[in-house]
Amino acid sequence: MPETQYDRILLKMGGEALADASGSGIDPLRAKEVAETIAAVHRLGVQVAVVIGAGNLWRGSEGVRLGMEQPTADHMGMVGTVMNALALQDALERQGVVTRVQTAIEMRMVAEPYIRLRAIRHLEKGRVVIFGGGTGNPYFTTDTAGALRAMEVGADVLIKATKVDGVYDDDPQINPDAKRFDRLTYIEALNMRLRFMDSTAISLCMENNLPIVVLSLWQPKSVKRLVLGESVGTQIGDK
Repeated sequence: MPETQYDRILLKMGGEALADASGSGIDPLRAKEVAETIAAVHRLGVQVAVVIGAGNLWRGSEGVRLGMEQPTADHMGMVGTVMNALALQDALERQGVVTRVQTAIEMRMVAEPYIRLRAIRHLEKGRVVIFGGGTGNPYFTTDTAGALRAMEVGADVLIKATKVDGVYDDDPQINPDAKRFDRLTYIEALNMRLRFMDSTAISLCMENNLPIVVLSLWQPKSVKRLVLGESVGTQIGDK
């Protein structure tokens, strides 16, 4: 088995990763593609934890814009992340990867409650663990949940998987002259107000010296190549 750069990773992705071509709902074929990406890394012996958003099902910011109270809108989003987590679990199990879903909001009929030491034990036993329900609290994004869970389970890196191949100074899908960064410090990312991840999550990683890598989920074998030591995406760290 080839040598890997990381022993344990947390993969953070938006709910749109599971969406159909319109960007909404859950497409089983897309879930299968994501599961294949995770399974390829898992087969290298890397311990994999996952946090997934719910933008394909519900955006709390839209509910707030229309007059909904933010705690209610955010709790709806947390439930949406559990739906996505269950869909991804099913796709991974079909790939032969034993998977557990843990949620910050208890719903014992469909998933385990989040228990840090149990999550670590699952990872040590070679199971993929998907964390649903965000942090369990309103006003926090799933980016922050990803950073928090990564540190709680002792991940070596937080991988933010997006639709683009790194961090840019502008939206590359709109501005063809947008500049891509190979490396950034946490402070640079915060000061430049780059929107690849919310500032709370970046600050949390900075305070605990957790490296962040932003890459494209859809670039062939991008996560696997990163784990094997290739330079992929944009790396964010202390220097």
